[in-house]
Amino acid sequence: MTPTTLDMPVVGMHCAACAGRIERALGAAAGVEKAGVNFASARATVTFDPAVVTPEGLRAVVRDQGFEAILPEAGGGAAAEACEAEYRRLRSRFVVAAALTAPLVILAMGGHLVPALGRVLDFPGRAWAELALATPVVFWAGRDFLVGAYQSARRRAADMNTLVAMGSLSAYAYSLAATASPGWFAVAGHGSHVGVYYEVAASIVTLILLGNLLQARATARTRGAVEALMGLSPRTARVVRDGRELEAAIEDVRVGDLVVVRPGEKVPVDGEVEDGSSNVDESMLTGEPMPVAKSAGDAVVGGTLNGTGSFRFRAKKVGADTVLRQIVRLVEQAQGSKAPIQRTADRVAGVFVPVVLTLAVATFVAWFDLAPPETRLAQATLAAVAVLIIACPCALGLATPTAIMVGTGRGAQAGILIKGGEALEAAQGVTAVVLDKTGTVTEGKPAVAAVAPAGPFAEEELLRLAASAERGSEHPLGAAMVRAAKDRGLSLAEARDFRAIAGRGIEATVDGRRVLVGNAAFLRERGVEPDEAAADPRATTAYAAVDGAFAGAIAVADRVKPGSRDAVRRLRAMGLDVVMLTGDADRVAREVAAEVGIDRVIADVLPAAKADAVRALQAEGRRVAMVGDGINDAPALAQADVGVAMGTGTDVAIEAADVTLVRGDLHGVPDAIELSRATMRTVRQNLFFAFAYNMIGIPIAAGALYPFTGWMLSPILASAAMALSSVSVVTNALRLRGFSIHPTRE
Repeated sequence: MTPTTLDMPVVGMHCAACAGRIERALGAAAGVEKAGVNFASARATVTFDPAVVTPEGLRAVVRDQGFEAILPEAGGGAAAEACEAEYRRLRSRFVVAAALTAPLVILAMGGHLVPALGRVLDFPGRAWAELALATPVVFWAGRDFLVGAYQSARRRAADMNTLVAMGSLSAYAYSLAATASPGWFAVAGHGSHVGVYYEVAASIVTLILLGNLLQARATARTRGAVEALMGLSPRTARVVRDGRELEAAIEDVRVGDLVVVRPGEKVPVDGEVEDGSSNVDESMLTGEPMPVAKSAGDAVVGGTLNGTGSFRFRAKKVGADTVLRQIVRLVEQAQGSKAPIQRTADRVAGVFVPVVLTLAVATFVAWFDLAPPETRLAQATLAAVAVLIIACPCALGLATPTAIMVGTGRGAQAGILIKGGEALEAAQGVTAVVLDKTGTVTEGKPAVAAVAPAGPFAEEELLRLAASAERGSEHPLGAAMVRAAKDRGLSLAEARDFRAIAGRGIEATVDGRRVLVGNAAFLRERGVEPDEAAADPRATTAYAAVDGAFAGAIAVADRVKPGSRDAVRRLRAMGLDVVMLTGDADRVAREVAAEVGIDRVIADVLPAAKADAVRALQAEGRRVAMVGDGINDAPALAQADVGVAMGTGTDVAIEAADVTLVRGDLHGVPDAIELSRATMRTVRQNLFFAFAYNMIGIPIAAGALYPFTGWMLSPILASAAMALSSVSVVTNALRLRGFSIHPTRE
């Protein structure tokens, strides 16, 4: 049976070690081929054999690890609701913890901060009052940490919960023993009050809850692109059934339904206009600011906004098959993916907690041996707790995925769909960009470039007669003439006695006149000598004759897209080699290349040989991005280090590519590469910060500065530093939301 890929949100993860534990459990499950869990996006992506294991079975694996997974059948609303419920639960626990910790800190430290308060706060039973305040913070507000640590221990694993639970419980247990039997402990700097550290235990829980709360809020902002895309789809559609117009839920629209769209409404699903006309704003998907005219025969996309007209269209794609839902799926997969650079962080996170536990024990032993006898237990305990708390691997686990989430989300907003972290990382290293010509550099459909009449014929009369004769032809050149005549407002006549000669031309009677349109040989066969000097070297030239006399030439060319030249200039300014790769004739290819500023051209290439051409460039040491739009480009797109498909191209090309440009604008290529560079730069900054934070913070927490300054890091400050480190990594990633896209695409 064909493997199936399941993408499901996971609720309750607190760090990268949690994600790693779930990933290993899923990967070891029967029938699972591949599993990945992204801590930042809180999603698990599993490729599995449905004949061996079901989605419910995979959900049970996640539950067995102490977390909750939400299956797609529950709907995106269920996932959002679960995440919102988790956020509210965190918030309520933090509010209670903060309300109890604030007076606890005042009781414990007020006399040190304000000496006049010392006499007021130093009362009999103060330690018991602190115990009363700290207990609900540690065991109710911090319950998740304790339960998580217990579940990890049962599975012989360790994660952030282990560190927080051990740190808070160590301080709490020491203080409880000192409160119950004060004679066993020496006074440790608290005046006449026995040295207890309830404020440390409570502050650890409170500050880490605050960090988790801020992290949850900040990480939710990285999912804004997907939420914005989902919000584009209307909830209902107006369909015509049995001759009556009905309002139906969007889920009830079926392929083949006739759908009515009124002024100002959103198009509910994908389809083709049958009657009516309007201008549709497609900027939500393509980034194109100008509305697009739609009339009979034109395609419309679900989620786009209708203008002042109204029309009816036949539904072609509904549900998960619509362009909007496919884009959402691509973005979710990309945001849940891992870049190769993340493997280093994952390996470190996998061994990080056991190493920290070892360092905490070593710190305790060292201080217990070296500190003065009267304070050694207190100092050893506080130093070990500080090491446990400051070393949480959250920042390390968030460094890469948050940047990838924001980067791919920003790309989606501009119509640049990046399939995953691997493609995003590969794009930053591109050194050569290979451009297909037709449909990529050029518009991909022939258009009349010039009309050169001869004899008594005027330009518009020649075009009218030729287009009228070509109305019955299926040839692309004829279709270009018909479009050009309509664009000029010419009234076409009916053609009679139409006859097409394959590969040569057509003949027909228009307004009682015999019209020939074809190549030079075709006219000569019918006794007409064409003037080949009128031929345009950059275009395909069709010659026309009317009533046996040469009437002129019509040049049809595939015009260069308006932004192609500027886009090529941007690529070259970025230090990239630009190559044109096409199956067209060398002469035509070089004309187009010269027009857009490309020096190197590989022409007359068969589809199968395009991949060989890309392979040859890679053999020269280049990292190649291939840009194309047709079925014949698919092998080259797959061969390239990064395949970029024009969204206006074929499904095969888009499927084979790593990046899809929804709008089909060549400016999307430098935008995608620049976005990749900016994202990976942010990843490296985050990883540097996360590693540096731990390399500096752990020795300080262990007391490395004490011999020189006499200063020890308080566990309270360690908790604050740990919480802020995670938030700072996410905040740095969020800067990518302001990444500048080329003006023509926004």
